[in-house]
Amino acid sequence: MNIRKSAKITELLKLEYPDAACSLDYEKDYELLISTRLAAQCTDARVNMVTPALFARYTSPQAFAEADVHELEGYIESCGLYKTKAADIIEICKRIVEVYGGKVPDNMDDLLTLRGVGRKTANLILGDVYGKPAVVTDTHCIRISNRLGLANSKDPRKVEDALRAAIAPEEQNNFCHRLVLHGRAVCTARGPKCDKCVLADVCEKRGV
Repeated sequence: MNIRKSAKITELLKLEYPDAACSLDYEKDYELLISTRLAAQCTDARVNMVTPALFARYTSPQAFAEADVHELEGYIESCGLYKTKAADIIEICKRIVEVYGGKVPDNMDDLLTLRGVGRKTANLILGDVYGKPAVVTDTHCIRISNRLGLANSKDPRKVEDALRAAIAPEEQNNFCHRLVLHGRAVCTARGPKCDKCVLADVCEKRGV
């Protein structure tokens, strides 16, 4: 990867999306973790509609750990897969309380021990909660990284490794947030708006 090219892409995205941030609404570490679990096969907008009442009802990991699963299901039903998600949330919070003292872990190995948590979710926590270098390889990130030539795989881990090598550590987390914004607004899966894209001049698959 041409480091100059990756740096130029980073700067162009920063200019286009200066206020890059996670699109999930949260105030506490466990709230982001739960919101991310709810977002699986569901839009962030829908999750943000559900979580205010959810987090008002359950105000700590302990409260989630002790939740009645059927009651919890009622709060999150509109997010889809609600039975699986409710069971996962309860088990996640039990482990957070029993093993990690009520605090969401701050490292990849421990985060991956939480039920239903993979590298994408773990990286989001590490980047947004703990300010560590993190590459969140969601569908937008994978698609755009391949179009730009930053990666050459649809495998999330391979894309993560490629971006870690190409993007400066201090830029990685916000870089991924900006790819999400760009993927929603311009570089869509179908019919990308290449004529409106700030990255058109450095894109290997412009118009494809």
